[in-house]
Amino acid sequence: MAIAITKENFKSVVLESSEPVLVDFWAAWCRPCQMLGPIVESLSEEVKGLAVVGKVNVDEQAELANQFRIMSIPTVLVFKGGKVVNSIIGVRSKDELRKALGV
Repeated sequence: MAIAITKENFKSVVLESSEPVLVDFWAAWCRPCQMLGPIVESLSEEVKGLAVVGKVNVDEQAELANQFRIMSIPTVLVFKGGKVVNSIIGVRSKDELRKALGV
């Protein structure tokens, strides 16, 4: 299951992770986000132990959304070593997300 990421746990879950981290920025009212959600959840199960998968609700975590200049949702950011290495906007297949994650 994808981890709910908040400004309180962002540093420990994302920035300090030794594994690559995929972060899905989403909102409950966003139809494309609802389409991407099950794909992200399925990916989180498949990459367990290889990568971390998390979700940021932009309505509840506006500070994080602003920090990463999220203008469209869904937006997926991939972090490695605490830095953004990939950015994807819109609904994508699980294979595309896995490839972006590098696992």
